[in-house]
Amino acid sequence: MLLNYVGKNMELKEGLKNQAEKKFSKLDKYFSEEIETRVVFSQPKSGQKVEVTVFLPGTILRAEEETDDFFTSIDKVLDILERQIRKYKTRLKKRYQNNETIRFDSFEKFAPAEEVKEDDKILRRKEFTVKPMSEEEAIMQMELLNHNFFIFLNSASEKIEVVYKRKDSNYGIIEVNK
Repeated sequence: MLLNYVGKNMELKEGLKNQAEKKFSKLDKYFSEEIETRVVFSQPKSGQKVEVTVFLPGTILRAEEETDDFFTSIDKVLDILERQIRKYKTRLKKRYQNNETIRFDSFEKFAPAEEVKEDDKILRRKEFTVKPMSEEEAIMQMELLNHNFFIFLNSASEKIEVVYKRKDSNYGIIEVNK
């Protein structure tokens, strides 16, 4: 894993970086190539927070945890990421009915986010390529990102759609018509 460390309003110590590298190296068994990962350490008022974003080809995994110390936060984030990876791989295996090991190799990469000037009302603009997928895959991607919505190209209707999580824990779809 290629780990990029970011310290928000704090200076990162080598011991913290070494511990994070040691812990996150356990995820290497799931990937056949070097995977870019961003680890953000911050100290909000209530504790010490670790946010991890794993940029897989074609998908992004994201987890964050806030506890009283960084080492506990790292352990909890690692547990969340391992659970997400196992869940994602299990769904892929069921979908393709293969016994071979599923690796995150055959997906396209998302384009990086583009920062916008501060005097604009829109503070951040993201651009990415939508790939054809089923509604079930879009829901899975949304859950992996821990977001409330996800934009995708429906492979059945060939329309751009938005899947979102409702307050009652069900899902909704917004279809775009031209």
